[in-house]
Amino acid sequence: MATFGLVHGAGHGAWCWEHLIPALQALGHRAWAVDLPCEDPEAGCLRYAEAVDRALPAADDLLLVGHSLGGLTIPLVAARRSVRTLVFLCALVPLFGRSLLDQVAAEPGIYDSVQRGHPGRITDPDGATWLRDEGTARDIFYHDCAPDDVRRAFARLKRQAAAPRREACPLSAWPPGERAYILCREDRAISPAWSRRVAGERLGVEPIELGGSHSPFIAQPTVLAAVLDRLAR
Repeated sequence: MATFGLVHGAGHGAWCWEHLIPALQALGHRAWAVDLPCEDPEAGCLRYAEAVDRALPAADDLLLVGHSLGGLTIPLVAARRSVRTLVFLCALVPLFGRSLLDQVAAEPGIYDSVQRGHPGRITDPDGATWLRDEGTARDIFYHDCAPDDVRRAFARLKRQAAAPRREACPLSAWPPGERAYILCREDRAISPAWSRRVAGERLGVEPIELGGSHSPFIAQPTVLAAVLDRLAR
């Protein structure tokens, strides 16, 4: 049995793991999902890491899964406490000393073309982002999810403040522990080609590839749970 800490991406919440948690429990694992203060304009990844650290139980077998924007937070948690494995799921990966805005300015192709050019993805004057309607959410995040799941997910999405994108990563080296990357080949948010490259260049690992969208915890939770179970074992 292992302990999984589940860290959501931009605009989401602990609710997004509701299909994955029972699938992990059925395999004998413990799983905890954390709500991040994504609407707080003052909260960057350091604050997110504090929230994760407070929410998770003490464990010496912790696998920390960071989805999408959550990939910037999980290494900061591992700098605060023992983490056995950092699992980047369709995730951004930090560059030490640089912000996400710095990264995107240098590499616009981090984001898939669907997300980059979608008219329903709105950026407010303060830099916060949100999705205009359910169709936008389906196109970018959930295109292979059941219609009822898309409807429920969109109803719970929040405005994502800009602070995590503006905050430079304070790390100068990876914390102790193993690293893994899981990408989805039809991801329309984070570019699969970029994910393949940075998995090797920054994490030193060969990515695990799944079919499907940016949200395998909704679209294919049993498949994702089986992959995480193999990583735990």
